[in-house]
Amino acid sequence: MWLADFFRTVKSPQHRLAWLVAVAADTLQIVALPLFAVGGLSPADTLLDIFVAVTLIRLLGWHWAFLPTLAAELIPGLDLFPTWTAAVFFVTRQQVRSDEPEILPPGPAPARRP
Repeated sequence: MWLADFFRTVKSPQHRLAWLVAVAADTLQIVALPLFAVGGLSPADTLLDIFVAVTLIRLLGWHWAFLPTLAAELIPGLDLFPTWTAAVFFVTRQQVRSDEPEILPPGPAPARRP
């Protein structure tokens, strides 16, 4: 049930979908271990990792965290650690907690709400 509560706190649909893709990929690699046991030498593992990397980059944009994650996924045994989920956690938490001020476009000030 905590997972459903967590997804409610994530406001952006792209972030929700990225979390879902990352968790599903890591779960699949752990549950279907015989298909992915040889790491980068397994065609199923390589195709899954490339698909996940492309999908996450399309959803969240390019981030350096995805490059070492993809490299780690090619090492046999290391793909048992949820690296995609960790990368999405790092990227989405960094985007949400940005301390940079929001720069609004020039124009009239927004109207106040009653």
